[in-house]
Formats: sequence, C-alpha cells, structure tokens
Amino acid sequence: MTDKLVKKAQKGNKDALLELILNKQDEYYRLALSYMKNEEDALDVMEDMIVILYEKINTLKNRESFYSWSKTILVRCCYDVFRKRKKTVFLEDNAIEEWSDPDNDYLQSDTHIDLDNALAMLSPQQAEMIRLKYFHDLDLKTIGAITNTSLGTVKSRIYYGLKKLHHFYRGEQDE
Repeated sequence: MTDKLVKKAQKGNKDALLELILNKQDEYYRLALSYMKNEEDALDVMEDMIVILYEKINTLKNRESFYSWSKTILVRCCYDVFRKRKKTVFLEDNAIEEWSDPDNDYLQSDTHIDLDNALAMLSPQQAEMIRLKYFHDLDLKTIGAITNTSLGTVKSRIYYGLKKLHHFYRGEQDE
C-alpha cells in the first residue's frame, strides 16, 4: 500500500503524499518534539519537512524506504533550526525546560524528567542513539541513516550508553 501511495505522490498527487504523512503523523510529531523540546517548534519543523517532501519526493529511488527517508529529512530540519539559532542543541540538553502544555501527560510526567536526567549523564551522541532506538522504536539501520552514522557506531553508542546507565543506577559491579 505504501509503495502505491509513494508512486502516486511522485507523480504529483498531493493527496497521496498527505495520506502518507498522516499515516505516521504521531511518530513524526514525537520525533520532532524529542529534538525541539516544545510543541510550536516541533510543528514548525514538521511543516518544513512536508514542504521538502513535496519538493523532493520525485528523487526518492526506493519507495519502501519512504518513512525512514522522511524521518531523516525531519531530523535534518531540526538541525537546520538549531544552526539558524546559532547554537548547537543535542537531544540530551541538560536543561529541563518548562513545558507549555499542561494537558500532555507525557511532557509533564516524572518519568520523562527522570529519563532526561539519566540521559544527560551520557555523551550527546549516546543519548541521541538511545532516544531514537527506545523512545521512537527505530531500527539501527534507520538510526544510522537519520544521524549519518555507521551501523557499527550506532550499536557501539547504544551499548556503551546503556552500560554507563546500568553502572550508574546499579553501581559498579563486575559482570
């Protein structure tokens, strides 16, 4: 089904592209929010992604990889916003921000704050890989494509990041 929609979208069918985006809109939003840290910026980068998808859909060679391709574009849109702001912000920004949406249980939960604090102990790259793998349920190959990182490096960063978290929370014990 995805293949047919992508084919239609590549021929200029805006409704097909919209359907593809709407099929994964929650995943796109959560991914953008994990980078941007606020709802408005997340929605802005999603809009940027949609414009790029519309302009570049005909360059997509492998129709089956539409969703990983589009998520890569979304992450790059996030990075573009950071560059435009003249500062670099990684996923594990140590500052826990005030969230503007009191109705969003995920953003207000103690668990979210605890996870942010835990990930702040890792290198920015380790935290980013762990967030993409476990918060967004992305496979290692997709994480590598999104972050422009080799598969071995993705595996290594996740492994050593989890090991560091384990040692911190369970204590330094011989394995």
